[in-house]
Amino acid sequence: MTAAVLYGSENLKIESVDVPRLAADEALIKVKVALTCGTDLKVWKQGYHARMITPPAVFGHELAGVVEMLGSGVNGGLKVGARVVPSNSAPCNVCMFCRKGQSNLCEDLLFNNGAYAQYIRIPGRIVRQNMLEIPEHVSFQDAAMVEPLACVLRGIHETGIQPGETTVVIGCGPIGLKFIRILAGRGVHVIALGKRANQIQAAERFGARAAFIAPDLADPGRAIRDLTEGGRGADSVIEAVGLPQTWEWALQMVRRGGTVNLFGGCPRGAMVHLDPNALHYSEVTIKSTFHHSPRFIREALEAISRGEIRSSDFVNAEIPLVELPQMFQHMKHRNGEMKVAVIP
Repeated sequence: MTAAVLYGSENLKIESVDVPRLAADEALIKVKVALTCGTDLKVWKQGYHARMITPPAVFGHELAGVVEMLGSGVNGGLKVGARVVPSNSAPCNVCMFCRKGQSNLCEDLLFNNGAYAQYIRIPGRIVRQNMLEIPEHVSFQDAAMVEPLACVLRGIHETGIQPGETTVVIGCGPIGLKFIRILAGRGVHVIALGKRANQIQAAERFGARAAFIAPDLADPGRAIRDLTEGGRGADSVIEAVGLPQTWEWALQMVRRGGTVNLFGGCPRGAMVHLDPNALHYSEVTIKSTFHHSPRFIREALEAISRGEIRSSDFVNAEIPLVELPQMFQHMKHRNGEMKVAVIP
């Protein structure tokens, strides 16, 4: 089969490799579409991911496809030819974190990569827990958005955002825009901060009540607070960038008793300056939401099935697999592509 194999930093090659062999509890999926994402771009840049991929390896993790083959021990009604969306991970369900309902922090969280290929092997644990059949009215491309949407939905849940509240979303990349689309659609008043004019236009199109180019604001914290009731600040802030500066902004924009979700992970070794007096006496809650869980994979597919979110709003390019290395080089310079559909 044809696959994109990562050998190291910005070293991606399209090669012919063997079709994966299956264990008894595994499934082989014919990939119909794989989507690029910010995580894959980071992996391509650095050449590896400490928890998910060690080169040389086929990578990519957002996909939808058709069951090509099943191991002899797979049960549960799954059949060859079924349209499915497999998650990129599954928890062990036995470690301390899983027992406490924090399966996203599972000590033996099983990751799976290999979406940028004609076929992908799905480990048994994912087949059993985290591979779902796609409703007939849902396209492969829409279904392939399940994994990142599951992360967003879990972030909203953990932050405790309710209809009628005001939420600031910092960052208008694909993840930030998903937050905006879902929150606005559920009756939340969203204020958005982005980096470029096209991001602001997208934020407004997706339902933001107000949107600003952050570098144009002399004091982003004050500018956003001035838009809220009594200048008190937002009920919650979602930081979806992952920079010390924007983490600090988030704390400046939230009201007393509000919640900040530091959703975007900062680079290792980064330092953030916070005002402990303001945190303590304002009773601000700070959270960080990492990854997803089987519950939110299911909720994401349900949201897509209801039409709450569409891939056509995010996918603005489609390429054959052989063009993926050139596309990553193009995306490296942030030339406007939000997500790219890769067709093996």
